Amino acid sequence: MVEYDLLAVSEKIIASGKICDNCLGRQFAKLSTGLTNRERGRALRTVLQMAHDDREIDGTDEGDCWLCLGLFSDKELEKWATKVEEALQNIECRTFLIGTHVSGLLSENEEILWSECEIKCAEPLKSELNREVGKIVASRTDLEVEFTRPDVLIILDLTRNAVELTINPVFVFGRYQKLVRGIPQTRWPCNQCRGRGCERCNFTGKLYAESVEELIGEVALQLFRAKGYVLHGAGREDIDARMLGTGRPFILEIKSPAIREVDLKLLEEGIDQQKVKLTGLRYVDGSKVALVKSASAKKRYRVRLRVDGVPEDRLEAGVKALSGATIEQKTPIRVLHRRKDTTRVRKVFEASLSSIEDGCAVIEILGEAGLYVKELISGDEGRTRPSLAEYVGFDLSVEELDVLEVEPIEGIEI
Repeated sequence: MVEYDLLAVSEKIIASGKICDNCLGRQFAKLSTGLTNRERGRALRTVLQMAHDDREIDGTDEGDCWLCLGLFSDKELEKWATKVEEALQNIECRTFLIGTHVSGLLSENEEILWSECEIKCAEPLKSELNREVGKIVASRTDLEVEFTRPDVLIILDLTRNAVELTINPVFVFGRYQKLVRGIPQTRWPCNQCRGRGCERCNFTGKLYAESVEELIGEVALQLFRAKGYVLHGAGREDIDARMLGTGRPFILEIKSPAIREVDLKLLEEGIDQQKVKLTGLRYVDGSKVALVKSASAKKRYRVRLRVDGVPEDRLEAGVKALSGATIEQKTPIRVLHRRKDTTRVRKVFEASLSSIEDGCAVIEILGEAGLYVKELISGDEGRTRPSLAEYVGFDLSVEELDVLEVEPIEGIEI
């Protein structure tokens, strides 16, 4: 505990000019618990009056404090609480936290007092204002103060005499199936105009008319009355690949929602189910995003390829050789323009030949996360080794690719 003459410091503070009980008590906020700053200030003023009964040591009238300029009068505190209520009028939330942007004059007044009176146990003015306004708001509403993950962060901007809201996102976890080819997972801005719009992208700002992200997000935007959205997927499939089976885990981050709790069945049913289907939707907290994005789940693929002229026994032997193989893959030529050229080592856990019919073969592959399956088949001009093409001694390429399964993610799925 800091040791100094409490009454002597109090006298210095009072001698500095007219000061309210809140501001007087706040200079000693760290010396005791169970009291408000206003109660501390009144107690100190009473003790000083008793010690100096030959002179008046009165409080100030409302608005007459040189330090806070009347900010802690009941009238001002009620005014700010009313501003907060009005700002929250059309926002659905259960928890809140208040912060304050103080003016330069108030900050300067506080620093002058701390320096001239050698204040060592004070709390900042804005901390008390956050607390006092928060108490009034909580008493008038059903909202609770939350210090770690509030639904809404409320800023009292004293410089503009206004209230600003930062509405924290809502996060929805689930799995999506992509039932058609030709749709990317996320919005794909035009790389020529960088999203501004040009002839190449037909002035849309993007290379593809729609994406999984938009098909889900635009519905969520309306349901949650939100301002934006971002889809965080556990990996991604190629644009020309379907995502079937159990679907791919994802989290949709819904930004600045006016409504925080929507029946997620409405989201599931509201999207174009000819293109995308959702399952297992539920609310999660934002900490799960990193879990989904960093997940290294095994994936099962179904590959369809032309095998005209390839002897069936050689194809069967090649597929068998892939099962359990360790693969070295340089960054595929098709993505070199946007990814670092490096070598990745990945495992093929299982490979099986499902069928051969009309010159086409269907193969199922269970691979480690990050395995480039198209290149596993073609060899990518020798950048992937071994490959099925290398094993059978024929040029091969994937005609159709489907993702059938993405393993559950530990820590978020049961």
